[in-house]
Amino acid sequence: MHNITIRLLAILFLTMAGIFIIDQNIKSLFVDGWRYYTDCIDLILVYNKGVAFSMFAFLDESLKYIQLVLILGVFSYIVYLKQICYAFPAGLMLGGAFSNIYDRFVHGGVVDMVYWHCGFDFAVFNFADVMIDVAVVWILILNYKPKFCKN
Repeated sequence: MHNITIRLLAILFLTMAGIFIIDQNIKSLFVDGWRYYTDCIDLILVYNKGVAFSMFAFLDESLKYIQLVLILGVFSYIVYLKQICYAFPAGLMLGGAFSNIYDRFVHGGVVDMVYWHCGFDFAVFNFADVMIDVAVVWILILNYKPKFCKN
């Protein structure tokens, strides 16, 4: 294996593991019963059977396997690219995605807890969702501004 592939995989796996561990520890607080309520944000427990805004919940058990295949495809593509600049944001995305899929296998749905309701009601989400969103923006920037992607 080339040096660049080893570095890419190390960054990718360490980032994935870090996000997975942080997210699962946060979720365990809520599964164990912790809650907090304010005028704008409630920290509650919701099991999301779908994806964003509960879309595709009708896919039921199939959804987690479809997501697993998609995530393995993203992982394979990042390794195929062999560009270190994608390793960290991809690790954020894949760590969050694996954590959410893990929830589907263990809890029957994704453990969500942050409910924004200040001025308008927003979807309930979690730390992994935020990491996935950050990663998507980061990867889009890398794609549209290749000068930021130097190995």
